[in-house]
Amino acid sequence: MSNPRNDVRSMTVNDVMQREVLAVDADWSLEELAEFLVDNSISGAPVTEENGELVGVVSMTDILRHGSMPDNGGETDDTHDVYLYEMERQLGHEELRMFHTRNESSVQVRDIMTPMIFKVEENTSVQVVAETMLRGRIHRVFVTRGSALTGIVTTLDMLQIIRNL
Repeated sequence: MSNPRNDVRSMTVNDVMQREVLAVDADWSLEELAEFLVDNSISGAPVTEENGELVGVVSMTDILRHGSMPDNGGETDDTHDVYLYEMERQLGHEELRMFHTRNESSVQVRDIMTPMIFKVEENTSVQVVAETMLRGRIHRVFVTRGSALTGIVTTLDMLQIIRNL
């Protein structure tokens, strides 16, 4: 009977990687990104340029981090708030709703993504992947062949290995 630990030690990325990789475009808006992540039930994805070049990684954490950062645009809404407060005093709630406009964010994925990419090759051992994830405190590594993105290994993939021991 073979030892499961020895089997794991011989496993490579090729044995565990997901070959279908869902990537996002660097020029997507945050709204497009959030919808994509939710629709696909994933927490992050590689970021690519129009030519397919891998340029970064983005996750729900990046979206949350961006949303909690103070606006560095230099402009404040103090003047706007003063007018809004005065309008609230003079108009009813229903009348104010007619003035509501939705501000679309001009922020793109490229503005919040992490440009550091953790890449491995298909023949990399799963132990090296685990060590990379632990040291980098990351949840996914990208599998490449040359400059082409061929797969992804996530923490869930690694947990499946442990479950199957």
